[in-house]
Amino acid sequence: MYSLMTLNFDLRYAKVEVNVSDPIVPFRETIVPRPKVDMMNENIHTQAYSPVQVKTDVDDDEQVLEPGLVQKSTTNKACTMQIRAIPLPVGVTQLLEENANLLKMLDISTGKSDTSQSVNKLNPDVVSKLLKLKENLQSCFSRSKGFWKKIKTDDILSFGPRRQGPNLLVVQMDKYPRTSLWSNLESVTTTKPCSVLNSIYDNSVVSGFQLATLAGPLCEESLMGVGFVVEKLDISHLDTIPELPETPSPKESNFTLDTVNTLNTSVNGVHMCDSEDSNPAGKTVGNNLGVGMLAGQIMSCVKDSCRKAFQTQPQRLMVAMYSCDIQATADVLGKMYAVLNKRQGRVMSEDMKEGSSTFNIHTVLPVIESFGFAEEIRKRTSGLASPQLKFSHWEVIDLDPFWQPTTGEEYLHYGDKADNENIAFKYMNGVRRRKGLRVNEKIVEYGEKQRTLSKNK
Repeated sequence: MYSLMTLNFDLRYAKVEVNVSDPIVPFRETIVPRPKVDMMNENIHTQAYSPVQVKTDVDDDEQVLEPGLVQKSTTNKACTMQIRAIPLPVGVTQLLEENANLLKMLDISTGKSDTSQSVNKLNPDVVSKLLKLKENLQSCFSRSKGFWKKIKTDDILSFGPRRQGPNLLVVQMDKYPRTSLWSNLESVTTTKPCSVLNSIYDNSVVSGFQLATLAGPLCEESLMGVGFVVEKLDISHLDTIPELPETPSPKESNFTLDTVNTLNTSVNGVHMCDSEDSNPAGKTVGNNLGVGMLAGQIMSCVKDSCRKAFQTQPQRLMVAMYSCDIQATADVLGKMYAVLNKRQGRVMSEDMKEGSSTFNIHTVLPVIESFGFAEEIRKRTSGLASPQLKFSHWEVIDLDPFWQPTTGEEYLHYGDKADNENIAFKYMNGVRRRKGLRVNEKIVEYGEKQRTLSKNK
């Protein structure tokens, strides 16, 4: 279909040769639990040969306390935070992905989106669906194992990216006063005012999380199925910051010149002195740190901490998958399987149609490998196989993009060069090259494999 459109554009409309770039296919980035077996399906901890340690960029980093946990401070050392990256349970990821529209409505209800719609304007059915989503999310946490079993839905600070994605920002601190993400929905049904105060730097923490989940470290693609846990957030002068006076709404009271001047001399809760006379003692408010500047530093620090915590865990690419239904006769099944294997496809089921020699084959195929698939399979099978493609799901490529042999069994099988094609590394470099990012490639990988071009021996 893609080549047919290009051909029609060349011959019928433009009448000139058109240079067409490769199709843009989205990917996702995620992390997985640490594997217990190597590439040879041997237990890593019971190897006959001592494993060879491969040094990474984060091994000597003092900010990495342990795999997945990072401690980082802002530039002015006024804020120190600890953020942990943990894979989300599969059920939670699927639930968040299926209810992206409801999460968008939840963002509208909190009043943090760009729209002016409030929770009072939401349909009561939408509110009930949001509350049902909260219950389902809590039940998914309860059925999970390990860390996520003790998490409550009220601990969730934000979803991401764009406040509606399948990633979570969770707060695990005792002394962190803030409003629950679901408080507006509960206030509609129970009419009880929320008594929990908002944290001053909530928006900065959430914004840094949104930036980190929108562009991952592998190839600047969105994250999926990752949970970031804020375990520590110490701000040195938080107790000295006075509260911001409430801003009257235009409907309740009229703005006066004195009101505007009062708001202009206050920045996020810190009163700015106009002259030395207004502060005769020479005292600085907030330890002489501008809250606006600190908010920006916190946002940048949260983003860097999330990315670094992500990199300390086993990283994986997720590829979009097509569900492919193929009808073919028995004499062309071998040729059809050859085309599927060439394009990283898998056969899920195979049934024979009653009363005929036609087989119904259900397969899955990566979207990035699907361009030209229909033409090739018809050509190889002389038109006896006809595929139908539709989007199915996201699937993790179970191969580390930066994999190198580490155990003795891997060295015996792959050698010290391990020059087999890494499909995840290939996809990652393709996206990075398209986006203009740095690609770690060498012109000459191994010198002994080169040969003179003039002699074909």
